[in-house]
Amino acid sequence: MSQQPRSWMKFSTRKHGVLYARYQAIYDGVDALAAIAFIVGSALFFSESTKTMATWLFLMGSVFFAVRPLVHLVRDFHLARLPEQAEAEEG
Repeated sequence: MSQQPRSWMKFSTRKHGVLYARYQAIYDGVDALAAIAFIVGSALFFSESTKTMATWLFLMGSVFFAVRPLVHLVRDFHLARLPEQAEAEEG
């Protein structure tokens, strides 16, 4: 997967774009893990002997869904701390 920002996105500096792309990859990974946990957990509910594992997978999927907005918050704070274009050219 490319760490390059999409061409239609405009960022103050290249570093802003690369950082945004990295956080998007983390977000997508967490999203995929949540989906997998819910799908596997759903399948495990068909058998009485695997209901405990299914319940744990549903809990894990829920935690992944709770982490998703935190990834965006951390990304936004991280981007806000980076210098803007003019500041980056000076220093």
